Amino acid sequence: MMIVVGFGFAAAKGNIEVVTQAAFDGAATGVTVCFGLISVLVFWMGMMKMAEDAGLLGKIAKLLGPVVAFLFPDVPRNHPAMGYILSNMSANLLGLGNAATPMGIKAMQQLQELNPDKQTASPAMCTLLALNTASITIIPTTLIAIRLNYHSANATEIVGTTLMATIIATLAAIMADRWYRNRTLNRPPHVIKSGNSSMKG
Repeated sequence: MMIVVGFGFAAAKGNIEVVTQAAFDGAATGVTVCFGLISVLVFWMGMMKMAEDAGLLGKIAKLLGPVVAFLFPDVPRNHPAMGYILSNMSANLLGLGNAATPMGIKAMQQLQELNPDKQTASPAMCTLLALNTASITIIPTTLIAIRLNYHSANATEIVGTTLMATIIATLAAIMADRWYRNRTLNRPPHVIKSGNSSMKG
């Protein structure tokens, strides 16, 4: 809608060429930024692969195990979804959103198998989505790459503030998730009446 409105105003004022030029400039900037991100993301993805082969991610996953068990009480401990959830959280901790996404998708697919109502997201799926969106990030790899691409004088100075912001965001997400879980669990069952009979569900 914003694009359509923008074109409409530009056409009304006779400045349609300005919008066209802005579109081309935006596309060129997007390509330039992507090329700048490739080197940093490839580096950190390689580092993550080395960490995985060295067993570091396994140790992080083991450390996160009790936390995940608390956050996902309705998921069996030996279910494949737990492994994908732990991998997703480990990648997000290192700021590797591109690496975390495939693991998050696989975790969602596994959680869907446990979901009794295939048309509605389960509490565990909502929890994963909240955590993936507001994950604690120790190293904001992508943001650092963008700052380097734009020649920042100190690209890593955001590490502290990013860590604090993501901690607050994650705590807020967990609190909201707990509140909605408790509200759902404490909700009285619906009563569907049909004639003189009633059915609870």
